Amino acid sequence: MPISSAKRIIEVNEKKTFVKLNFVIPFNYMYQNLLYLCCFVSFISFFLALIACARVGKFIKSSERLDWNDVANLTGDIATVKKTIQTLNNRVNGMHSPKIAEQELMMELLKNQPKQQSNGMMGG
Repeated sequence: MPISSAKRIIEVNEKKTFVKLNFVIPFNYMYQNLLYLCCFVSFISFFLALIACARVGKFIKSSERLDWNDVANLTGDIATVKKTIQTLNNRVNGMHSPKIAEQELMMELLKNQPKQQSNGMMGG
C-alpha cells in the first residue's frame, strides 16, 4: 500500500470523525432538551391531576348529604327556569322581527298619505 493512499484513508477517517462530531453534539443537546421538556410536561400534568382529584373529592364531599328528593326538586327547578328562559327569548325575538302584515300596512299608509306641497309661506 503506497503512502499516499494511507494518507487519504487517514484524511477520510478524520473527515468522517469531524462530520460525526458536528452532528453528534447538536443531537445530544436536542435529546437533552427533549428530556427536560418531557420532565417538565410530566410534572405539570401530575399537578393538574392532583388539582382535578381535589376538585372531585370536594364535589363528592359536598354531595354526601344530597338525597333523591333534593335531586328531584333541583331537576324540576332547572326545567322551570329553562322553560322561562325559552319563553323570554321567544318574546324578545318576536319584538325584533317585523311582521309582514305590519310592513304591508305601513307601505299602504305611505302610499295613501296626501303629498304636502309647500309654497314657501310659513304661518304664524
